[in-house]
Amino acid sequence: MNPPSPSATAILLAGGSGTRMGEAIPDKMLLPICGKPVLRYSIEAFASCETVDSIIVVYRDDAQKTSVEPLIPVDAFRRVEWVQGGERRQDSVWSGLSKLSSDCDVVLIHDGARPFIDPETIDTVAKASRGSGAACVARKVTDTIKQAKSSESGYTLKTISRSNLWAMETPQGFQMPVIVEGYRSTIESGLLVTDDLSAIEATNLPVSLIEIDAPNPKLTTPRDVLLFEFLFNRRSEG
Repeated sequence: MNPPSPSATAILLAGGSGTRMGEAIPDKMLLPICGKPVLRYSIEAFASCETVDSIIVVYRDDAQKTSVEPLIPVDAFRRVEWVQGGERRQDSVWSGLSKLSSDCDVVLIHDGARPFIDPETIDTVAKASRGSGAACVARKVTDTIKQAKSSESGYTLKTISRSNLWAMETPQGFQMPVIVEGYRSTIESGLLVTDDLSAIEATNLPVSLIEIDAPNPKLTTPRDVLLFEFLFNRRSEG
C-alpha cells in the first residue's frame, strides 16, 4: 500500500510593497500578464495540487484583499484563511503561520510574484518536505560569482566557488513544527531573514532541494513584464 500523500497548507504571500515596480504599477500582484493577474497563476497552481487542501492568503491592505478575493476558487480548498501582512517579508510569513490549524501537517510558503510554479512541482516539494523536514525549489548557480571589496580606485575581486552555490526559489516546504519553531526563534532573536530556509539554518536540518528545468523567476521590476509575457506565450505553445 502506498503511503498517504501529505495534506499541506499553502501560505501565499501577496502583500509585498513592490517598490521596485515604481509608482506606475501600484500592485504587481494584480498586474495582468497575458490577460490574467500575476497572483492568479499561483492560486490556480495550488488549487490544482493533489497535496494542498488549505490556503492562507497574506494580503497588504483591505483594498488589495477586496481585489484578490474573487481570484480564490474557494471550492478548491477545504479551508481558506486571510491575514494582513507585516512590514517585512518575515513578519508576513509569521502572520501566516499564526493562522495554521492544529492539524496542519506540511506548510508550503510561496511568493505570489512567482507565477510560473506548476502543480507537479508543488506536490514534489510537499512530499519531500514531509520526508526530510524541509524542501525547496532551487537552481544551481551557473554564473561566475565574485566578492567585491570597494576601494578608492575601484573594486578588488575574489572569485567564489560556485560548485556548492544554489539560488533559492519558492515554494519552500516544511513540517509544521519545524518552520513554526524556526520563525519563533528568528522573531525572538531579532534576526533578519530574506527566505524561509534561513529561519531554520541554525538547526542544521538537511534540506531536499528540488531542481526544475522550467523558469521560475520573480516579478520584481517593470522590465520583467515583457519577459514574463514571452515565457507564458512559449509555455502555452508547448
